[in-house]
Amino acid sequence: MPVEKNNAMRLLEKRGIPYQAYTFAPEIHSAQGVAEVLGVPVSMVYKTLVVMPPAGRPILVLVPGDRELDLHCLARSLGLKKMRMATQKEAEKSTGLQVGGISPLALLGRGLSIYVDRSALELEEILLSAGERGKNLRLRVADLIAVTAAQVVEATG
Repeated sequence: MPVEKNNAMRLLEKRGIPYQAYTFAPEIHSAQGVAEVLGVPVSMVYKTLVVMPPAGRPILVLVPGDRELDLHCLARSLGLKKMRMATQKEAEKSTGLQVGGISPLALLGRGLSIYVDRSALELEEILLSAGERGKNLRLRVADLIAVTAAQVVEATG
């Protein structure tokens, strides 16, 4: 059964970027759960986290499912003293998306800075949310970086 297209998929198609779409039960909220259902290593499933800098707009940080975000490392990478994770309420309010379905591809043009952990450069392809719970997209890391203008940073130590 084909996956119902959403704005993230239409954006990729408009720009000629190849991708594969996957669906799974929207109750699955962890990268580990997504990896198990899709039969891929958890290191390929990237989480999009909303982080609050000391001032200004929230930022999006993509980290692999088998690692934890290191806020001190990220802050150092960005030349800041400290940062904090957004609360679920802050994340959903600032993105308009539900936690578990936040995607940089669904948030382009909204003024949010996008960062991806350096570990992504070790992979050819990654999976990330398509902008709604229960949908993930698989695409080349180089294409993701190009389309989102993401900056590569040290975010997991």
